[in-house]
Amino acid sequence: MDKAYDLTKEEAQALIRAAFEVLPQAYVPYSHFHVGAALLCADGTVYTGVNIENASYPATNCAERTAIFKAVSEGKRDFKAIAVCGGTDGKAADFCPPCGVCRQVMREFCRPEAFKVLLAKSCSEYREMTLEELLPLSFGPGNLA
Repeated sequence: MDKAYDLTKEEAQALIRAAFEVLPQAYVPYSHFHVGAALLCADGTVYTGVNIENASYPATNCAERTAIFKAVSEGKRDFKAIAVCGGTDGKAADFCPPCGVCRQVMREFCRPEAFKVLLAKSCSEYREMTLEELLPLSFGPGNLA
């Protein structure tokens, strides 16, 4: 089993800051629950995303998927970590874990044992875990080989 990616404290905090910086850009006229995400590619590139709601709720897109889809659409496929923050009216009062659909999208593109997920209340207060810890016994591309 591959080792998890190592992130320095500075790298983690920079990624979290990037997620917090985009948080106000969320389009959330219905839930008022803002989410920001920042995805770190293996080459050091960072893609950000916010949640974008729709009056037809199933058409809503989460911040994590927005960041991943932006990166994939630009040809990126190797990811190290993602930082996620969010809360009502853009105030991160607690940790904001990715939904099940976002975890499954991460699984499509990331090695579960290596990819880091940072859940942040602030730049200094966050939890770091692997995707494997968030999505144990996952179904991925290897299951279809």
